[in-house]
Order: sequence, then C-alpha cells, then structure tokens
Amino acid sequence: MTRRSTIVTGAGAGLGAAFAKAVAAEGSQVLVNNRRHAHRPYLAQGVVDQIIAAGGAAAIDEHAVDALDGPEAIIQAALDQFAGLDALVLNAGISGPAIKVGEGDTELRQVMEVNFFANTRLVEAALPHLRQSPSGRIVMISSTGGLHGVRGRSAYAASKGAATAYALSLSDELRREGVLVNVLTPYAQTKMTARPDREPDPRLAPEGAAAMCAWLASEACDRTGEIWVAGGGYMRAAKAVESRAARFRPDGLDELATLPEPRGFRGGEAAFADFYRDAFGED
Repeated sequence: MTRRSTIVTGAGAGLGAAFAKAVAAEGSQVLVNNRRHAHRPYLAQGVVDQIIAAGGAAAIDEHAVDALDGPEAIIQAALDQFAGLDALVLNAGISGPAIKVGEGDTELRQVMEVNFFANTRLVEAALPHLRQSPSGRIVMISSTGGLHGVRGRSAYAASKGAATAYALSLSDELRREGVLVNVLTPYAQTKMTARPDREPDPRLAPEGAAAMCAWLASEACDRTGEIWVAGGGYMRAAKAVESRAARFRPDGLDELATLPEPRGFRGGEAAFADFYRDAFGED
C-alpha cells in the first residue's frame, strides 16, 4: 500500500514540528518545510531525524514560502521525494510587530505576503496533484485572532481572517472533487506567543493541538468547510453566525447584538438568502 504524502510548512519547531511528527505517526510521508536562516541553527533536520527514528518517512525542504518561486518549488520537492501529494498543512506564518494602528508600521504587507498570499500560491500549485489523490486534504492553520481580532496585532489578525475566509471558500469549490478543506486554529505556547513576564503553560504544549491537525490531514477525515479550535488535547468548533433579521431601528440594536436565533451558513450566498427570507418573507 502506497503511503500518503503530506507537506507541512514552517515545520522546523513549535506547532509545525508537532504537526509534522503527528502526521508522520499516522503513516504519511512528510515534507518538513522550513526556511533556512543565516546564523541560526537549522532545526528541521532534527524533526526529520525524529520522524525517521520513530519509523516514519520524512524529507527536508528549505524554500521560503514567500520567495518568488518558493511555493512552486515546495510542491515540486514533495513530488520529487514522494511521487505524489495527498495533503497540505499550511502552517508557516509570522506575527508581525506588536503595534497598534496609528502608532507605527504594522508591516501589514509583509505579514499578508507570508500568512496569506504565500498560502494561496501553495494551494494553486498543489491543487492539480491534490485532485489526483483519492483523498486530497488541505488544513489551513489560522488563528482565533482572524475571527475576533487581536489588539495590537491588526496585521496578523487581518492575515488570518483572510486565510480563514479563503479556506472556507475553497472548501465549497472543491467539495464535489473530494478535496476536503478545513481550518485549524491552535492554542499553544510557542516562540510567537511567548511573553517575558509569563511562564509557559505546559498544558499548552504544541503537541496538544497536533492530533487534530493529523486527523484533518488524513484519509479518515470526512469533514470539510469547518473551523476547529484545538489545544491541550481539547477541541471545539467555531463559526461565524448571524442573528435573525429585523427592521432597522436604533433602539433594536442591543437585542440583535445578543444574536437571538443564531444561524451559521455555508457560504455568503446562503447568508444572503436567509437575510432576504427574513426581511421579505420570500426566496
């Protein structure tokens, strides 16, 4: 039986490394993608060594996801190593500076380039091969900041919101082709979330979100178009919801803001159709 093959981007440490090892433990070959930085230890080799020592199969890819030819080169590396591609875990990302809007450069363009545009290019390059897989999977690693915002991290929150909306749109487009797309928003202690005034919480080790990622990337996954929050071995579902519609009046805003009769939708068209029915009593 041919092993599945999976790409995990940004997999040299933290969540990405935990995801790569969990995916490999489920039986998939893994391309451990992580850009090489000058004057820094290259940790991806250690991740590959651990996977192989545990009986798995893995290879390294050093391309930066936001390089001019990075996404295409990453996909080609997986094809060269494993002769196919079954799953894509889009984990690579940056947080950008902790700056409030109006108080300095939030580096919006740079953050969007890595966290959003690089992922769209990876998907475009991967899709022809995922469509050939009997069980193509895409896991977009996002953040609840993309759902709720993050004070002082507007660029990061915007990039993750864009990534989440992109993934949900993809899920609708690819559903009939058998390529399943889901969003995972992990809670974990990593270098990105570390604070000098706070001790790391061992209950939020990256491994606590890895099992969920591995399942979403696996052939066993039978769900698509969903947002899942995971951390510490726990999970919960998330989605955008809207209240029922009511005729506009300023004194009615408080009531609707509590989201009476909350409704979730599969796509913007369904949300509009529901609003139209509420407002005008017809389809």
